[in-house]
Amino acid sequence: MRTALASLPRSVWLLGLVSFFNDTAGELIYPILPLYLASVLMAGPRVLGLIEGIAEATGSLLKLASGIGADRMRRSKPWIVAGYAVAGLSRPLLALAASWPVVLVLRFADRIGKGLRSAPRDALLGASVPAHQRGLAYGLHRACDNAGSVVGPLLAAALLAHQTPLDQIFWWASVGSVLAVLLTLLIKEEPAPPRPSAPRPDWRPGALPPAFRRYLVVLGVFTLGNASNMFLLLKAKDAGMADYQIPLLWAVVSLVAAVFATPLSALSDRVGRRRLISLGWAVYALFYLLLGLAGEGWMMWALFGFYGLFMAATEGAEKALVADLLPREQLGTGFGWFHLVSGLSLLPASLLFGSLWEAWSPLAAFGSSAALALLALVLLRRWVGLPAQDGR
Repeated sequence: MRTALASLPRSVWLLGLVSFFNDTAGELIYPILPLYLASVLMAGPRVLGLIEGIAEATGSLLKLASGIGADRMRRSKPWIVAGYAVAGLSRPLLALAASWPVVLVLRFADRIGKGLRSAPRDALLGASVPAHQRGLAYGLHRACDNAGSVVGPLLAAALLAHQTPLDQIFWWASVGSVLAVLLTLLIKEEPAPPRPSAPRPDWRPGALPPAFRRYLVVLGVFTLGNASNMFLLLKAKDAGMADYQIPLLWAVVSLVAAVFATPLSALSDRVGRRRLISLGWAVYALFYLLLGLAGEGWMMWALFGFYGLFMAATEGAEKALVADLLPREQLGTGFGWFHLVSGLSLLPASLLFGSLWEAWSPLAAFGSSAALALLALVLLRRWVGLPAQDGR
């Protein structure tokens, strides 16, 4: 593993460091945002679902546009730099929000930044390594990302333990954001191979490989049951956990994901993407069902650690499978569609989850998500055709 990691190009490591600092800043805010909405702005689960759903869905439209743009420009770096800069500017301004619509606007701006950078960044990662190292490369990137998701909540917990006002915590997020933007400037992108006679890249779904289009449908089904993770933190709060424990709980998720992301994603290079993703989705369904049934705060620590295994097993493997199913000249566009489908599905997913929570019970919301995950698992195994090297 050490030898394989050492062989990865500089761009992969730089993108990992960028994600580390960016997620340290983002996850400093993420665990306390539900607390801020509930205790300061007096907004409930339905408003939380609306904010997260709209922010993710609309930002996802830009992921497709930036992916297409990166393919046509044959450059990813400008999109990556701009995306991290926009997100970094929006986060500290949450300290000035006096109502939930303002939070919606700022979360939307943060997702615009993510929309600009995500598909070009993932395409650059996929083009930087050969096929047999894609799981490792995406796993390393997710490990760095999740390491930032450990540091951020720990900082938030420390600030909350010292009774730092919630609005002041938002200002601390600017430090990691600035470091992330500075590191993006150091990325050196390899020039794309000459393609003088090739047609202009076609962004329409019909121009993408059939197996990839079926994979997008399956991801859409899964994401319909994958509402905002903020609902998980809200469930922990309802189970009686103290405010300062909520960021620590999310840090447990990120720590498990950071430790296991690289080896599990690299495992997909050997045992197959579909097998590992199926296992991760099964873990997800079990976690959601158990969380819906859980009523005591002490149970949350083990359950959220279990959730970290799902993230470690799937985040890198899902992206590696996208790169496997597409030719190089369509990587940006394909990742744009990948993020678009995931983001657009999050809006109805979050609204459905929040509505089931309020109208019926948390168990109804968590149970529906578990059922959709199992349906997606069956479709992935039986319907999605995979490349010959990954036909498992």
